[in-house]
Amino acid sequence: MPRPTNALIVDDEAHVRVFVRMLLKEVGIENVWEAANGAQAIAMIQQHWPELVMLDVNLPIMSGLEVLREIHDAAPEIPVIMVSSQTAMKTVAESARLGAVTFLLKHSPKDVTLKTLREALDTIEQQGSAPQADED
Repeated sequence: MPRPTNALIVDDEAHVRVFVRMLLKEVGIENVWEAANGAQAIAMIQQHWPELVMLDVNLPIMSGLEVLREIHDAAPEIPVIMVSSQTAMKTVAESARLGAVTFLLKHSPKDVTLKTLREALDTIEQQGSAPQADED
């Protein structure tokens, strides 16, 4: 898969969406949509079919893991990067099992976050799509 040129940011906090948008711009992704909850995220994905989803874990209406599960079932070719302040191993492991490319921590320094994001985009480009989770 070519490097993503557009993305959907899903986070219920406006300041986080602004920060993630800035990070995406720094890595060359300028066409960005935003959703503030899980239901909006599903609707935006169905409307725009983004090439990348930046997805918070803790969301109103549907959790980030529920949204990730929906994406994995309906459009597993869309790479998802989880963005959260949570570091619970159970959440990280479940995200990976459901096909998330990586997990960005909101409280990480900007340079660390950018490095992880660039590495994730390189992986997406090299592999052709997000890693697929094992079937249950």
